[in-house]
This record gives sequence, C-alpha cells and structure tokens, in this order.
Amino acid sequence: MNPMLGLGLLLAGLLTAEGLLKPNFSPKNHGAVSQTQGRKGRTGARELARRNMAFGFKLYRKMASTGHSKNIFFSPISISTAFSMLCLGAQDSTLAEIKNALNFKNVLEKDLHEGFHYLICRLNQWNQNLKLSFGNTLFIDRRLRPEEKFLTDSKNLYNADIIPTNFQNLENTQKQINDYVSQKTQGKIDKLIEYIDPGTVMILGNYIFLQATWQHEFDPKATKEEDFILDGNKTVKVPMMFRGGLYKVAHDDQLSCTILEMPYKSNITATFILPDKGKMEQVEEALNLDTFDRWKKLVMRRVVDVSLPRFSITGTYNLKKTLSHMGITRVFEEHGDLTRIVPNRSLKVGEAVHKAKLKMDEKGTEAAGASGMQTLPMEMPFTFKLNSSFLLVITEDIMPSVLFMGKIANPAGT
Repeated sequence: MNPMLGLGLLLAGLLTAEGLLKPNFSPKNHGAVSQTQGRKGRTGARELARRNMAFGFKLYRKMASTGHSKNIFFSPISISTAFSMLCLGAQDSTLAEIKNALNFKNVLEKDLHEGFHYLICRLNQWNQNLKLSFGNTLFIDRRLRPEEKFLTDSKNLYNADIIPTNFQNLENTQKQINDYVSQKTQGKIDKLIEYIDPGTVMILGNYIFLQATWQHEFDPKATKEEDFILDGNKTVKVPMMFRGGLYKVAHDDQLSCTILEMPYKSNITATFILPDKGKMEQVEEALNLDTFDRWKKLVMRRVVDVSLPRFSITGTYNLKKTLSHMGITRVFEEHGDLTRIVPNRSLKVGEAVHKAKLKMDEKGTEAAGASGMQTLPMEMPFTFKLNSSFLLVITEDIMPSVLFMGKIANPAGT
C-alpha cells in the first residue's frame, strides 16, 4: 500500500488603503482576456463571482458563530480560487463535496475553470491608482510526478507558477514559501506558515494583494483620538478619521443597520455596515446575497459626515475545521480522491491556511493634492460614525466580485 502523501493549501490576502508604494517586483501581466472567450467567458465569470459572493457570506456566518467579539477578516475569492484549482485534481464524491460547499454545484467543470481564468485575468490590475495582484502557485516535491494535464491546466487556466521544491528539507521549504508570499504581498505577509507536516509533497498557494487609494482622501489633520465601543460597553481609544462628502448611504429599518458605500479610485468599493445597538447578531444572520443586493438598491447619494477608525488588523485561519463543518471532509481524509493530481497514489490536504491583512488610513496618492475637494449641495449632513462593531465588504465593481470581507470588533486589536 502506498503511504498517504500530504498536500497543503496556503491562502494569503492583503488590502491596504495607504499611500501607493513603488513596487519592488513586477507582477505577471496577464493582459486582457482574449476575444475568443467573448461574451460567454464574461457571463460565466460574472455568475461565478456571484456564487463566490454567496459562499463568502456563508463562510462569514460560520466564522462569526464561533466568536462574536472577535475581529474577522478574510478573502472569499482567494479561498474559492484555491479550492477550485484543487478541483482540477479531484473527482467523484471528493469533487462534489468541494463544489457543493463553495456554492458551485451544478456548474460544469469546464465552465468553472474557464470562468475562474477570466476572473483572474480581469482582477489583475496594476496602474497609478490601483495595485491588484491575484495569483496561484504550486510548490511540488521534485520527486513527485503529477499528471501533466493537472500541471498544464493549473498553468493555463489559473496562471499558476509551478515551483520545484525539496520537501525533504522542511525548514528550507518553509523559508522558500514564506519568502515567495512575502514578495507577492510587498513584504506585508511575511510568515504565512510556521510548520509543514512531514510527508507533505505539494503545497498549493493563492495570494491576493490590493493597494488602493480613496477616491476622496481623509485629511490627517482632522483625525482625533476617540472612544470605540467594544462588546460589554467597554471602550478603547482609537484614532478616528473624519471627512464630510457625498456618499451613498441608507438606514435599513428592516435589519436595524446603516449602510455606507465609500469608493476607492478605479473600480473598488468599501461597503460599511453599522448595526444599531444590540443588532449585530441579527444583521450577521441575515448577511447573504439577497440582503447585499437589497442594500445596493437602498443606498442613495447624499452629504455624509463620516467618522472612521484608522486601523490595521490581521486574520489568520486554519480552514480545515471551518470547511469541514461546511461539508468539505473527504479532501482532508485518507479516502479522498485526488488521483487526477497523482494517479495510483493517496493524497490528502493536510492543512488549509489562510491569512489576510487590512490596513486602512487617511492617505491617498502622493500627487493627489486636490482629490479631497468636492462641491457639496446645501443640505443637512447625515452622520455616520463607526464607533462600535461594524462589518466591511470590499468589492471589485465590474464583475462584481467580493475581494475581502470581515468584521471590525476592535480596531485596536490584531
């Protein structure tokens, strides 16, 4: 009997709303999606993006059910892309479990992978106002002989870098992988993994790096230290940014919360959801695709005085337990079927680690001296003060696709 071989999943996400840095590497230019993919590829990608949004809300509800007073921050698109790539090597009930849990049930495999290819090409953008880098990597033991089709499809459909690795020296392998992820996230995520199971022969990684500037930046001179209310009515001091401007805003009387959309330059939007006092659990339980769609129709543009904490948080998750509760079990067990990766060998996912970081502050581009100026209508401003636990959804608006999602329960926490 062949010994069980280990496969790891590493997922890294980074969002920073600080001033744009000069890149110290050149990300792959995936270029425009070819015309031959045409309307069908775009339509399929849009459908996958919506399904991924629904998966993100489902995963959020599962994470929130285990700790109501904790910060939550993760990238749904990073997680679903990595597992979709894993679908290239899975079959039968193992494949069905992954597709069902990720909300891709009844999607043909061809449509699934071609849709993700379109999404990856669409999401990779690198210009003056937006740095969005999104990619996949396979670290493969030099002695392993994966199926050529799996390698070819990973490269062609998921633009995956395939890196031969010596898993006999786990310390060096750990450094190699962490250095790679650090480079791809501009040094912001530098220790994604701290341990590799002996017996691991392949690690599949996904990273997403987003650096965006506010369409209208905050004035640092207006930032003042204020109280942020934690669970249990305790407070913590936070630097509170302030800006008055035109934003889309609404109060949802049905769920007792206020929604505000704050655009970045280019096509990225941050949606903040502030529950009324004592209504966080009610809002979390109702957080789904229909609710988000309803909020999009509810918000209207008006003058808003926005108070938003300046903060930096990190979310680190071993997804094995969480995804097992959502129905993905076989891929983590001995009887899972990943034979389309390596035929005639037993292969299982030993770990599925996801790490995401968020930094939000006043800064915009260095040359954006006039970007904070807006002509405002003469009306009474709507006050939107994020001084208690709130939800945050970061979307790319053309697909549209959820890049990041989370809850800020304590801006002073990690």
